[in-house]
Amino acid sequence: MKNHLSRRSFVKQSALAAGVFAAAPFNILHAANAGEKVRFVQIGGGGRAMSHLAAAVNEQLVGLVEVDDNRPAVVKKWMKDKQQADPDKLQVFTDYRRMFDKIGKDIDAVFIATPNHHHALPAMIAMQLGINVYCEKPVCHDIAEARAMRALAAKSKVATQMGNQGHCEDGYRKLCEYIWAGVIGKVTETHSWTNRANGGEGPRPPKLPVPAGMHWDEWIGPAPYRDFHDDIHPHEWHGWYDFGNGSIGNMGCHVLDGVYWALKCDHPTSIEAEQLRGGSDERYPTGSRVRWDVPARGDMPALKVYWYEGLNEKTTGKPQGTLRAVKGDDRNLPAILLELRAKYPDEGLDAGDSGTLYVGEKGVIFTGTYGDKMHIVPYEKMRETTAPDKTLPRPKSVFADFLDAVREGKTETSVPFEYGTRLTEFAILGNLAMKAGLNKKVVWDGPNMKVTNLPELNAWVQRPYRKGWKV
Repeated sequence: MKNHLSRRSFVKQSALAAGVFAAAPFNILHAANAGEKVRFVQIGGGGRAMSHLAAAVNEQLVGLVEVDDNRPAVVKKWMKDKQQADPDKLQVFTDYRRMFDKIGKDIDAVFIATPNHHHALPAMIAMQLGINVYCEKPVCHDIAEARAMRALAAKSKVATQMGNQGHCEDGYRKLCEYIWAGVIGKVTETHSWTNRANGGEGPRPPKLPVPAGMHWDEWIGPAPYRDFHDDIHPHEWHGWYDFGNGSIGNMGCHVLDGVYWALKCDHPTSIEAEQLRGGSDERYPTGSRVRWDVPARGDMPALKVYWYEGLNEKTTGKPQGTLRAVKGDDRNLPAILLELRAKYPDEGLDAGDSGTLYVGEKGVIFTGTYGDKMHIVPYEKMRETTAPDKTLPRPKSVFADFLDAVREGKTETSVPFEYGTRLTEFAILGNLAMKAGLNKKVVWDGPNMKVTNLPELNAWVQRPYRKGWKV
């Protein structure tokens, strides 16, 4: 697959600070070579990255960016087992800046599966170079990054996709059709929950030696530098403000996708933490209840969006395993879920790790983590209800949708950055409420991207990048 893109130097000033982007070049793929393999680089080689590789097994992996020297051997073994090109020819980097410098002109796409603080920067570099981008959720770490990515994606001629698999599956699409057809009437509140407790409490653990083979400076990247310590790698970074977005960042883009999409949310007027457990100046809470206040939209009434995560207020239990999952009665669940569970014990409403209830005038709809098991509660009522017409397309999968767009030279995908950044922004506004503290309403001016009543929070709306880590 030939690449006609000449190498472009990076802009000298941070795009986030200056608001200026390099001119976006043309897409390097087009319909004439649609039958050829997509040449891609995997940025991040951990657990989620292996799902990326499996989905792109019929394409050509030409490069890997990974800060842990132990991971490339795992990827090369996968390549050998799958007969995926020649593992010995795989170009391995510990820094995506050097990767783009060396082979940026020779690749068609990047897949990004890194900690959240490394999502926006490589995605924006790739877009500036005319390289198609698939990035895991949340698609960025802070709200200013979301705005910058959306602006650049609009100017570029590349395909972009946020890794939100549920958006491409049947459940959330069916949900939209039911909500928009008025099957349960006007929806005035939703209740979403997850068993994740991606946070902590207490001071930062003491400094430890960097693990053998770990390129720590590159792992820190654009975030404020700190020494290596426990409770940070490979998954615990979710719980630290400098690197992750807590449980909301981990699961919110999945669980709130149906709320944001079906109920046509945009900017909330305020966000407030109604319950907080644990947390610190550096760490997210281990349990919380957050409320977004969404104004009326068109014929949709004002909406209250509730989020419940982690441990409930009374339990003495602890999160379990590397996922920091909370089990059984230790979970922080909405009262309406407990009532419906008691009334309909066979529905399995709390069987998954996460879910949402949509409360309408004429009924309640349930969706699972990815929109799965979508139904009017109870199932009996669902069976008695005539299904509305299917008005939304059903993509094959989030990966196939992206790869097809890359091959065909299209910019349209099912979860483009135009949508993915908006959903991400909505979700991580909950982080501002957590940072504000218990029962401190955050008044949000969405069009101007600022908190109006607690101006100190605006430092978290746009965070500076560490020197040397700019677009």
